[in-house]
Amino acid sequence: MYLIRGQHNLDLFNSRFPRVRLCGTIGNFDGLHLGHQAILNKVKKNAQQNGAKTIVFFTEPHASEYFANARNQNIMPPPRICPWREKLKLLKQNKIDFAFFLKFNDSLRTMPPEDFIAEILESINLVTFTVGDDFRFGENRTGDSNLLKSWGDKNNVIVENTETILYKGERVSSTRIRKELINNNFDSAEELLGRPYTFSGKVVHGQHLGRTIDIPTANIWLPNQRLPIKGVYAVKCKLNNEQLNGIANMGTRPTVGGNKPVLEVHLLNFNKNIYSKRLEVRFIKKIRDEKKFDNLDMLKLQIQKDISLAKNILNTPNDN
Repeated sequence: MYLIRGQHNLDLFNSRFPRVRLCGTIGNFDGLHLGHQAILNKVKKNAQQNGAKTIVFFTEPHASEYFANARNQNIMPPPRICPWREKLKLLKQNKIDFAFFLKFNDSLRTMPPEDFIAEILESINLVTFTVGDDFRFGENRTGDSNLLKSWGDKNNVIVENTETILYKGERVSSTRIRKELINNNFDSAEELLGRPYTFSGKVVHGQHLGRTIDIPTANIWLPNQRLPIKGVYAVKCKLNNEQLNGIANMGTRPTVGGNKPVLEVHLLNFNKNIYSKRLEVRFIKKIRDEKKFDNLDMLKLQIQKDISLAKNILNTPNDN
């Protein structure tokens, strides 16, 4: 998959892929859930029928994140189901040919929808353009599918809406999935995502405090955006092709004076150096909320109880 990093790289894209025919779509695609997958499947079908390639437009940061920071009113944006690196990985897995990353900033926010069409959509050779049923764009969200269809009719571009995807009578949405994850309903989230909920990241050096209490942890790099999980979990992990069980803590580590979110994973029956490796974490069941203990000895005792519970949940042997 080829990534177009911003509007300023469109000339480079067009020089490398001159007049390539494209079937595209646009959206946040946070989580790449069943509704998103329906859109991507439609785009891929259109591309096959028209002898074209597929392209997905998305913005970073999300609009809600941008406005939360811009207003500086301690507004907490919705948590991310998956950071943008995960999004790119999922788009690649869905066999998308091109991803077009647009930086959501004041310039894009205030761009009239007609200018968005003229400066961005018309700069590539679109054949079809598929949007979700609630898609809005441009300054004050004044652009919609009707405007796109009017433009498409004049420029020989087929613009179409996707039908709402329902699951158990309710619309599949990123908001619904975030709610399920926050409430630790991982089975329901998996059904809406069409796959287990996972987070993957590079193992980085931390404070090495786990070693001092004989419970070493892998510290996983986190993006700036918060995730919809918090607390202690039984987890299943993937390291290259190796499947491992573990216990994870997502939180600020108040016992040791932490104030920044950290994802720490203790892998059961495992003792290898995995710094700089990528670890995929699948959250199976929440064990408890994070809490502050009076000292490290009390923390160690609680973690040992957590490990015992995790082993029962994951059917992990107690030896080693």
